[in-house]
Amino acid sequence: MKYQICCDGIMRRDFLKVGALAGAGFALPDYYEASNAGASKGKAKSAIYIRLAGGPSHMDSFDMKPDAPDTHRGEFKEISTNIPGTRISEHLPKMAKCADKYSILRGVSHSLAAHRLGSEYLMTGNRPLPSLKYPTFGAVISKELESSTEIPRSVAIPKGPTAPTGFLGLEFGPLETGASPKAGEPMDIRGLSLSNGLTLEDIDRRNDLVKRYDTAFGEFANEDKILSGMDEFSQKAYQMMRSDRTRKAFDLTKESPGISSMFGDGSFSQSCLLATRLIESGVRLVSIQLGGWDTHRDNFSQLKDNNLPNLDDGISGLLNALTAKNLLETTSVFVTGEFGRTPKINPRG
Repeated sequence: MKYQICCDGIMRRDFLKVGALAGAGFALPDYYEASNAGASKGKAKSAIYIRLAGGPSHMDSFDMKPDAPDTHRGEFKEISTNIPGTRISEHLPKMAKCADKYSILRGVSHSLAAHRLGSEYLMTGNRPLPSLKYPTFGAVISKELESSTEIPRSVAIPKGPTAPTGFLGLEFGPLETGASPKAGEPMDIRGLSLSNGLTLEDIDRRNDLVKRYDTAFGEFANEDKILSGMDEFSQKAYQMMRSDRTRKAFDLTKESPGISSMFGDGSFSQSCLLATRLIESGVRLVSIQLGGWDTHRDNFSQLKDNNLPNLDDGISGLLNALTAKNLLETTSVFVTGEFGRTPKINPRG
C-alpha cells in the first residue's frame, strides 16, 4: 500500500460516539471509566480502529449535501442504503447494503486544522502539548485490559502513530506488522516469523542466553525505563513466536473460502480480513491505517477511482465477516479521519 504524506508534513454504536468525541477530549479511557462506574454497560471486548489519514471529504462520502448550492457540494450522487432515510455516496455501494451494521456520527469537530495535531488529538483524547506526550487509547488498552501472554494486546497494520505510548512506557506499544498483507499469502512479521533457516530450538537457545545476561546485569536495566520496557517487549515477542495460535492468526491462507470471498484483493481489504482473524484470536485492539485522503488535487477522481472503492471493499467485508463469526456484537469498529473538508469547494480541494 502506498502512503501519501499529508500537506502539513462497549457497544458498536457507543464506540462510534466515543471515537468521534475523542476530538473533544472524551476518549476511550474515559468511556471505560464511565462504564465501570455503571453509567453504561457495553458488550464490546475488543475494538478495530481504522484511521483514514489525510482528512477524508465527509461531503463526498457519508454526509452528502444534495440540496446545497453548487459551491458547497461535490459532483457525486447519493444512494439509498438498507436503512430507510440513510443515504451515502454512490461510490460506496457495498456499505449501502450493510448500513444496518454501523452508525454515522455527523457534526463533531475540533479547531486543530493541522494533520499531525488533529491526529494526536483524536487518538489520545487530549489536546496536544509540547511539554507532554499523552498515550494513545491503544496504549491505555494494552496497560489496563488483560489478554493472553501469547497474543499481543494491540496490533497496528502496517504501523502505529509516532510515540504511541506517550508517558506509559514502550512495553505498551502495538505490535507493528511493518507491511500490509497480500491476498492468499501468510504474513511475514519481523520478530515473529522464522526466517533464514531459524528453528524454534535456535530461538530457545538465544532466549536462554539473554536470560543469563539479564541475571548478571539485570540490576542496571531495572534502573532504566527504556531498557526495562525493551526487555518486557522482547519476552512478549518470544512468547508470541513460540505460539501456534499467534502464527495462525496472521496467516490469511488459513481463512475459510467463504470469509475470504467477502474481501477484495487490495491491501486495505486484506488488512481488514487480517483484523477479523486477530480479533478472533484474542487481540484487544487492531488499528489499520489507510492513507491518501489529503486530496487537495484532483479530489473527485481520487475518491471515485481509488479511495472510496478501497474503503467500500474493506469496511463492508469487515462488518460482514465479523457478523459471520459472531464477533460484531463484541467488537467496536471505529472509522474516522483527523478532520474533514471545508464546506466550500475551492481549487485546492
